[in-house]
Amino acid sequence: MRKILIINGHPAKESFSLALAEAYQKGAISAGAEVNLIHIVDLDFGSPFLHGFKTKNEAIDLKYVQNLISENEHFVFVYPTWWYLPPANVKAFIEHVFLPGFAFKYKENPNRVAWDSFLKGKTAHIISTMDAPPFFYKLFIGNPGGKAMKTTLSFCGIKLKKQTYFGSVKLSNENKRNEWLEEVKKLGKNLI
Repeated sequence: MRKILIINGHPAKESFSLALAEAYQKGAISAGAEVNLIHIVDLDFGSPFLHGFKTKNEAIDLKYVQNLISENEHFVFVYPTWWYLPPANVKAFIEHVFLPGFAFKYKENPNRVAWDSFLKGKTAHIISTMDAPPFFYKLFIGNPGGKAMKTTLSFCGIKLKKQTYFGSVKLSNENKRNEWLEEVKKLGKNLI
């Protein structure tokens, strides 16, 4: 049985990102996967920008999420792309969760920077909405958000297998959004 963790990164819980996350969840469950869905907006890691980062022992939600990361083999990040990047709370989530000692560890080497990646064998998929057309984002802008996520995840040993973009959401109608939801449900059913 495939174990999948869906991470909804939209700062507003009720959103099209939530609908996409739930569509993927339905598809994956129909294929026999064990699926967990978390909402970054519901997690409490303290206020890192004002008070510094919590340590492993201080934040209960941190331990909970790290356990989910350890237990699951595939992660689906669902979020809107704003200003060409994931929202700030997705970056804060990564900075809180993928800590040294949990996700990686630098090696003692005075001649070069080297590290061990502790999350090898795990995979990820990004599903993101945007107001720009995805071809414009990838071809002309260069996919900066996808590249940043791929680099960050690979540093920890996670292979980014797929990036799925939907846009323009602002110009879309209900029929188009329903098509996107069906597409994501199929991705979940195929366990991609």
